[in-house]
Amino acid sequence: MVLFIISFIFNRLFFPAQLGLIILLAFTFLDILILFFTKTGINAERVLPEKLSNGDENPIKISIDNYHTFPVYARIIDEIPEQFQVRNFRIDRKLAASATHTLEYDLRPTQRGEYYFGKLNIFISSALGLVSKRYIFSDDAMVPTYPSFLQLRKYDLMAFSHRLHQYGIKKIRRIGHTMEFEQIKEYVQGDDLRTLNWKATAKKNQLMVNQFQDEKSQPVYSVIDKGRVMKMPFEGLSLLDYAVNATLVISNVVLKKQDKAGMFTFSKKVENIVVAERRSSQMGLILETLYNIETDFFESDFSRLYADIKRSITNRSLILLYTNFETLDGLHRQLPYLKGIAKNHLLVVIFFKNTELNNLIQNRAETIQQVYDKVIAEKFAFEKRLIVNELRKYGIYSILTTPENLTVDTINKYLEIKARGLL
Repeated sequence: MVLFIISFIFNRLFFPAQLGLIILLAFTFLDILILFFTKTGINAERVLPEKLSNGDENPIKISIDNYHTFPVYARIIDEIPEQFQVRNFRIDRKLAASATHTLEYDLRPTQRGEYYFGKLNIFISSALGLVSKRYIFSDDAMVPTYPSFLQLRKYDLMAFSHRLHQYGIKKIRRIGHTMEFEQIKEYVQGDDLRTLNWKATAKKNQLMVNQFQDEKSQPVYSVIDKGRVMKMPFEGLSLLDYAVNATLVISNVVLKKQDKAGMFTFSKKVENIVVAERRSSQMGLILETLYNIETDFFESDFSRLYADIKRSITNRSLILLYTNFETLDGLHRQLPYLKGIAKNHLLVVIFFKNTELNNLIQNRAETIQQVYDKVIAEKFAFEKRLIVNELRKYGIYSILTTPENLTVDTINKYLEIKARGLL
């Protein structure tokens, strides 16, 4: 085109311009012939997992078969779910002749629910690069996103390989032991004399001892506050999602420790109840229940929680309560109900550090406004520590943690409680 324009001034360039156009058209025709008149050019398939793990990197695979006898260049544009809000996704690859290629990219969902994939578009061009041919593969597909089962598998693997300490999970020595009465039996040599039952001995006129067995299958409930305080985001996930992921992992640990795992949520009312059991299908039931939990933006009703626990959970249980308190006044409003729960159960209140406040505190203040912000941040951080002391005063255990350490800190507290025989 440039040569044709210049040829208006320099007539000698008109013929080279015509020749160049003819050559360009010839190569374009050749490129079309190569790409469009091949019976089978390429074949591709998007390989999706059965479900996605919330908050984790999930691999998505694309398999491409190049049937051309020459290398081609591929531009892959996958229509990924709208939740990711990615408008410029593409992968450029050179595909070797007559070969199969497997590509992989990762997606990190930050909310549970259904994710819909669209078409898999692949544009193929030859080494000439003058024309590209579009191929469309893989019909629309839906993949559900569940709580972080990848995190669950990670902790399972670590436990199996005895490497938990590398990830912050402590090995806690068991202090003493908790015994449950089983029966009274006749004394035989080797029985512990401290277990002699003198009343039964007098009645039978022979030595009788109490026989005990280790207590097992103690109920452990994960209680998730799904009120508006749990909507606060951290690295793309809400506090509710961190609590959901931690509940899935701790439930698995509880079952592996031969205890009963259960859960429920609350806000205006108690919902999503899974009764604490130790059956083989319990983890599947908990996973499906956690899948549908969403915040409802209401003010959570702790009085309703206390009443439902008192009515429904008759055996002494470990209650892991995931919630969030920002101020001491906020705690005092709910403290009577927490004390009521702690009378009959071992209550652990789990709430979160505000990491944004920590950043303000650690940064150096250079202006009056920054000094003011830093003082306010230190005040709120100090109130969090006061909440821990206030709960301890009434015999209520607590975990003050960052969202990313929630799972590890919860497991550590559970193992500590088991080791000390507190339940």
